[in-house]
Amino acid sequence: MTPTSTRRFRLVQTRAPGAVILIRLYVGAVFLSEGIQKFLYPDALGTGRFDKAGIPAPGFFAPLDGVLEIVCGALILAGLLTRLATVPMIVDMVGALLITKLPILWGDAPLFDGAGGWWDFAHESRTDLAQLCGSLFLLLVGAGAYSLDARLHTSLSGAPAAPLPARR
Repeated sequence: MTPTSTRRFRLVQTRAPGAVILIRLYVGAVFLSEGIQKFLYPDALGTGRFDKAGIPAPGFFAPLDGVLEIVCGALILAGLLTRLATVPMIVDMVGALLITKLPILWGDAPLFDGAGGWWDFAHESRTDLAQLCGSLFLLLVGAGAYSLDARLHTSLSGAPAAPLPARR
């Protein structure tokens, strides 16, 4: 195996059980729908929100973020290049937490008037934290048995396709 094919092999490798599909469906669907909504509702969720949060060049970063969420969300849903797709989404969630949610702790969040303190932070950041944890999980374990990554891994290894687990 060449170094390039070895990297590809490791990128799609997964020994995770089929149940990982539940995490993939949740994480992928949320990213995909949020990315689409940045274009459907630009004032509330796209450029307008980025501007209100104080993110520089909102006309550039909001659409970029939307495209990344759509592409990476679709890849995660399909279980294709899942580990690679989670990396920009981890950066996205860390950025969202630091820029829009962390200021809630000291009561200075432009997107959340009147919110302040730990409990408001915990409430407002729950989806971002779930997305971050789900993305980190998928980065660590891979896409699982029911994924295109698992099929690619099998074809790259030259081994016959593993049968799907039996239903009980």
